[in-house]
Amino acid sequence: MRAVAVFPGERALRLVDHPEPPAPACGEALLRMLDVGVCGTDREIAHFDYGTPPEGSPYLVLGHESLARVIEVGSDVRTVAKNDLVVTTVRRPCQRPECRACATGRQDFCITGDFKERGIKQRHGFMTELVLDDERYMQVLPQPLRDVGVLVEPLTIAEKALRQVWDVQDRLPWGPAIKPDGDGHGLKALVLGAGPVGMLGCLALLVRGFETYMYSTSPAGSEKALWVESVGGRYLPAKAMTREEVREQIGNIDLIYEATGVPSLSFEMLEILGVNGVFVLTGVPPQTGPIAVNASEVMRSMVLKNQLVFGTVNAAPSAFEEAIADLAQFDARWPTPLRHLITGRYPPEQIEDLLIKPSFGIKRVVRFAES
Repeated sequence: MRAVAVFPGERALRLVDHPEPPAPACGEALLRMLDVGVCGTDREIAHFDYGTPPEGSPYLVLGHESLARVIEVGSDVRTVAKNDLVVTTVRRPCQRPECRACATGRQDFCITGDFKERGIKQRHGFMTELVLDDERYMQVLPQPLRDVGVLVEPLTIAEKALRQVWDVQDRLPWGPAIKPDGDGHGLKALVLGAGPVGMLGCLALLVRGFETYMYSTSPAGSEKALWVESVGGRYLPAKAMTREEVREQIGNIDLIYEATGVPSLSFEMLEILGVNGVFVLTGVPPQTGPIAVNASEVMRSMVLKNQLVFGTVNAAPSAFEEAIADLAQFDARWPTPLRHLITGRYPPEQIEDLLIKPSFGIKRVVRFAES
């Protein structure tokens, strides 16, 4: 069957004839892959920045943002059924007895580093026609979300991040506010970056009631700026506004959600985070060497303003469940803007265009099957 694979030893990317999986055993389900999203991680692996094949394999099948249909289930499968739409998690637990995170199903907090990730680290990914996997790592998607279901995995980044935001805000004497119109109502959030992670983060903040701003390099009036405004956000063009002007326009910034992977911008914008604010890092920058940071100002601000900075990676099954629920809300409130996040669907034969040539649009998808 067709699969998109990288060969690190050859520094090659190509479509391969990958072996079909066997029939599902106890607790397993066989999936027909429908859509697989392309993201910056895939592009970095295709440029051989990282990516590790399974032991004994010369290649790694790419793809971690998936949507599939169940075509066969093994014995004792209880949570999925034939013809279900499913999204499959990416990170798999290590088997080290000292890792309490993995032992409790929170491999996103693995302490040993021996986890595996489909399409990234020591496990083949989803950019192929058929995939066999354990039902424990699958989440069922409602049928009406078929055309946007591939957005679930990137949305989990925001879901996990915002769950942690409320957890850390429990440190405040009055605790996080719980309001019928959204926990974030009355708070102000700034999203850095207008890529898929930033745009999905923007929607997640809006449904929680945040007054949401996006700061990105596209000019005012651009397609991305108009998209932000169409969903009720406010767009701030980075090339036309300094950070001081951003702070003046927004006021006290309660949350900054970084989705760029650009260290210089992140530390620059950290200086305008508000009192009791939280700064969330989601981007993974390339290893390009040190940058200059106004460390004394950052440290003074964090201490005197009770600020917190944390990073977040991958996601547990609970984040996938929350992403599916939020995606349904997005579909109800913003059906057209939601679908505009998917720039196009392409056959796997065009993978070099998607991963090697300059990127464009928002979310591009490799399609293996229509239904």
